[in-house]
Amino acid sequence: MAKGNTPLRIIPLGGLDGIGKNMTAFEYGNDMILIDAGLMFPDDDQPGIDLVLPDYTYVLENEQKLRGILITHGHEDHIGALPYLLADLTRKVPVYSSKLTLGFIENKLSEFRINAPRFREVQNGTHLNLGSFSIDFFSMTHSIPAALGIYMRTPAGSVMHTGDFKLDQTPIDGVTPNYQAISRFSTMGIDLLLSDSTNATRPGFTPSEAAVGPSLRHIIKNATGRVFVASFSSHIHRLQQVCDAACAVGRKVVVTGRSMVNNTKVARDLGYLKISQDDIIDAFDVQDIPDNKIVVLCTGSQGEPMSALARMATGDHRSLTITSSDTVIISATPVPGNEKSVQNIINALSKIGCTVFDKSSTLVHVSGHGSQEELKLMLAMTRPHYFMPVHGEAVHLRAHATLGEQMGIPRGRIFIADNGDALEMRGGTVKWGDPVESGVVYVDGLSVTDGDPVVFRDRQKLASDGIVTCVATVSSRGGKVVDVELAMRGVSFSSDGLAEDAQDLVRRTVSQSSQKGGANTDTLRKNVRNSLTNFLWSKTHTRPMVIPVVMEV
Repeated sequence: MAKGNTPLRIIPLGGLDGIGKNMTAFEYGNDMILIDAGLMFPDDDQPGIDLVLPDYTYVLENEQKLRGILITHGHEDHIGALPYLLADLTRKVPVYSSKLTLGFIENKLSEFRINAPRFREVQNGTHLNLGSFSIDFFSMTHSIPAALGIYMRTPAGSVMHTGDFKLDQTPIDGVTPNYQAISRFSTMGIDLLLSDSTNATRPGFTPSEAAVGPSLRHIIKNATGRVFVASFSSHIHRLQQVCDAACAVGRKVVVTGRSMVNNTKVARDLGYLKISQDDIIDAFDVQDIPDNKIVVLCTGSQGEPMSALARMATGDHRSLTITSSDTVIISATPVPGNEKSVQNIINALSKIGCTVFDKSSTLVHVSGHGSQEELKLMLAMTRPHYFMPVHGEAVHLRAHATLGEQMGIPRGRIFIADNGDALEMRGGTVKWGDPVESGVVYVDGLSVTDGDPVVFRDRQKLASDGIVTCVATVSSRGGKVVDVELAMRGVSFSSDGLAEDAQDLVRRTVSQSSQKGGANTDTLRKNVRNSLTNFLWSKTHTRPMVIPVVMEV
């Protein structure tokens, strides 16, 4: 164990610039642990990107120190980067989490064909030692079962990480936050608290998950046709309430959408989702059952274009379609940035004529994150000496910092950090440390890349103005233009004769450049691009990407 003035370094590598890609490293001497390894879905300004991961270069550079990866719960923004991280590590590092979370991780790794790491199941009350770290897990309530908080002690001081949480007094599975453990850790001393900031701007308390059940049952009971419920596939508490409501009114449950099928199977196999096999049917068997006896659980609550709900709304699903007599429940809140996509789905469903319920019209969703009063209660229970808000955008972190001040924590002891910043703790005292390399990496198809801004700019240009390819065939003797062909994608030549005028312009440009003498193909391509770009702007006020090709014959 490291001695003397060795600091505990707390290094957030993700999670402090949005809702997603949560990852925090804790380093003491020759020991390091990692809490969570999540991803985030791309924004509109990242066209073609499939996933966004935290840059974990610092972890790879220090992997000989890595004693374990601790996962608080099974949502994608906490486990989604694990397959990529584990593939890049040169040795097997144990992964510690609850049985359900490990089940989700194992299922995910099977898709990547990665050899399973050393899984270590933990639960409420589990204690373990990883090098210089003495670690205790305690239960928290969230929108997924088996969510855990973490308390760690080191020779430099102690830290509590709440994980994602709300203080739900009537959780669906009966597992409440372990208030006794939190109080015990507070008595032992919490030098630094890292606490979930997602709802730090929302006043009051977050309603219990149990509040959703009666609304779901009422809608399902009174629907005349089929009922489609779109939710996060890992929101097992919500799925349980849908299954309970369906069974109570005599409806069968159909599960569709790859992640929904996978996660419900894992949750049922492990005993977290309770429904009889007789009450679940295959999507291809729905034709044999009356519409008023069916509830469909599906993906698509975030408006994902390839999700089951989106494909059913557009008639592209291979076994299910939505009609005007059906009811659709969108049981989720759009993640920031997804609002437009969700509204597009609602509009598509409205055109069909079906009945649509979302959180704006009835109580079909409650958040899994604590609001201001719960965050203040956590601060009151833990009584930390220092405080760092985590898990949120800048507005959430600052709002949470304000709550910390209201609860009596001096402003100088509250750290609003960015990804890559580092805190150093010595003797329970926390100060800023030296930052580390940070940022994001992008998953683009099968490639993992740092993301070239030029590539994004080109994709945005193609999306907004289209592309024009110009092939000019030129005689090698005298530079006479033999032929000009224009091919356009995403470009509207609405004016009569515009394409012909563009071809004539290219002929003149090549002829004039050749007559000046010494014009090589590179010069001809440059001149064609410039003249064609200026021509299109003057006629259409658009700037499509122009790709000139000059061939000598």
